[in-house]
Amino acid sequence: MRFATSLGSKDVLKSIVVRVTLHDGSFGLGECPTSLAFANETIPVIWTRLTEWTPRFVGTSAGEWKERIAQLRRDNQAYPMAISGLEIALFRAWLTATGLSEHSYWGGKSKKIETDITIPFIPGNPALFRWIDYAAKKRFTIYKIKVSGDLTEDKRFISILWRTLEEKTPDFTVRLDGNQGYTSHSFLRMVDYLQKKAYKLELFEQPLPKGDYRGLAEIKKHSPIPVVLDETVETEEQMKKAVDMDLCHGVNIKIAKSGIQESYNIMRIARESGLKLMIGCMTETMVGLSAGICLAAGSDAFDYIDLDGIHFLHHRNRYGALEIQGPMFVIG
Repeated sequence: MRFATSLGSKDVLKSIVVRVTLHDGSFGLGECPTSLAFANETIPVIWTRLTEWTPRFVGTSAGEWKERIAQLRRDNQAYPMAISGLEIALFRAWLTATGLSEHSYWGGKSKKIETDITIPFIPGNPALFRWIDYAAKKRFTIYKIKVSGDLTEDKRFISILWRTLEEKTPDFTVRLDGNQGYTSHSFLRMVDYLQKKAYKLELFEQPLPKGDYRGLAEIKKHSPIPVVLDETVETEEQMKKAVDMDLCHGVNIKIAKSGIQESYNIMRIARESGLKLMIGCMTETMVGLSAGICLAAGSDAFDYIDLDGIHFLHHRNRYGALEIQGPMFVIG
């Protein structure tokens, strides 16, 4: 299935899987995906950075992972996903050595979560309707529609999909993801159109460019649809700025770009500020995706779950203690 957004499209997943092994044989795996949103983090670049960073960690204590990763982030801000993949592997190796499960580390509160499923922006492509058929047969009821920022195209696309979903899944929920494609003016025009059509939307994710703080503050004031930030917030400091400037109603946390500790810090600040929490993913295998699943289920803190990346790939339905049951992830 082609994955397409306002930033472009891709047909092939490319990732690097990182393995960290401790002196006692304990090990952990992490994943460094590639993304349309991080065009500079190509496979060769990620490989080069990981090769350069490895000597910093040889011979160190696994318990120091937080401090060492924090320093790595300060020194290498252009490579968040490469660092996150390494951090997840270190974190998991440390967990194995301490005998604690990842699910328990985050609180162990829930063993089942339900994800939405993304509808890529591929208007006119017959694969689109086969994808919706697949999702309906798998009993998905929450759909995240990618839109482009082109008002005419997006209105047509949403209208067609809405009619299709009414036929396939009578009781459904819709979220929109702008992937930075709109301006504040075009966004408010789109919201007006959606209101007039009586399309009930749960949220609108990252409609404006990530650095358009003035625009985000403006639409947050006037939008009847909750605005959830994604690309604008990757770090704790960016989350603080979003809160101080009142830019959103919620935030989408992605471990693949923010890692373990930064994701926790973002989550804490958002909850303290009364914001909604969403957990998302890149296009990852279960190596990377499982980190988000464990955080979401273990903490039971998220209002919106967007962990559907595995459904874009040929996959099994069981990975160790984790089972996929349609839209549900179940931790045994």
